Amino acid sequence: MPQLDKPLEELKEYKGISPCPIDIDEYWERALSLLDTFDWDVKFTRVEKGVPYASCYDLTFTGVKGARIYAKYIKPSVEGKKNPGIIKFHGYHGNSGDWQDGFSLVAAGFSYAALDCRGQSGKSQDKTELYGHTFNGQIVRGLEDGKDNLAFRDIYLDCVQLTRIVMDLPEVDEDNIAVTGASQGGGLTLACASLEPRIKYVAPIYPFLSDYKRVWDMDLDIDAYAEIRHYFRQYDPLHIKEDEIFNTLGYIDIKNLTNRIKGEVLMTITLMDNICPPSTQFAAYNNIESRKESIIYYDYGHEHLPGLSDILFDFFMKMKSNR
Repeated sequence: MPQLDKPLEELKEYKGISPCPIDIDEYWERALSLLDTFDWDVKFTRVEKGVPYASCYDLTFTGVKGARIYAKYIKPSVEGKKNPGIIKFHGYHGNSGDWQDGFSLVAAGFSYAALDCRGQSGKSQDKTELYGHTFNGQIVRGLEDGKDNLAFRDIYLDCVQLTRIVMDLPEVDEDNIAVTGASQGGGLTLACASLEPRIKYVAPIYPFLSDYKRVWDMDLDIDAYAEIRHYFRQYDPLHIKEDEIFNTLGYIDIKNLTNRIKGEVLMTITLMDNICPPSTQFAAYNNIESRKESIIYYDYGHEHLPGLSDILFDFFMKMKSNR
């Protein structure tokens, strides 16, 4: 088998090398408590798509720091019954995708929501005021302003808010909620399930945002993680603050959060992935303590994975059969 990273048997035991801040639980409890301190001002605006079985809405709400956050929401047109909910998160720099992306799930009886991450390519607003690095990349955005101003802290909280909004809808079964996404979407899937333990099913695909120090050590901070290299070159070329920087990034490192997950996890891992290296994916997976299973694509990297959509559909259908 071709090998990009550690041998598979070592990967199955690897839990990461990036530091985990000693106060990470307090940090996230404090962050989550912010969600109780302001009016979310949730609004739904009907969007007519001419699909007889689906009702479509532009969903907006106020997130932390006053930003208006956008998501697509689609529900089955049939009234009077509660549906399982599926929330999807997109890849880095992307957006919530097309309405069509959710129609097959809604036809199968799910309510569906897809988030636009703030500061990326969708309709969500980003009102953060920062010094320092804002040119390229949200992993390091806010790093100069302290741990409470990390951009992904706010994005993770947006994911939690959207999940709670969907859970509270009258047509949604709050006990049957799934989250999913690929790359950044996979990282946000794991972050959201870590911070909202009521999520029942978790389906990340080759997740981003994991084990930053490992990416650095592998010299693979050249694509999705290139902003880490750029940051050091511009702000700390002698690496005087290297330990401090990686410790601060530890607050938004998903491998430091996944031990909090309570739901059932089906995680897709790609062994030839030079964007999100296999060891970083396994670091997130191996720290999960809830019921879990991995799907390993041995010869694939950061790309379309044949057959996966059907596997995930069957996984989501468990929500209907287990009700």
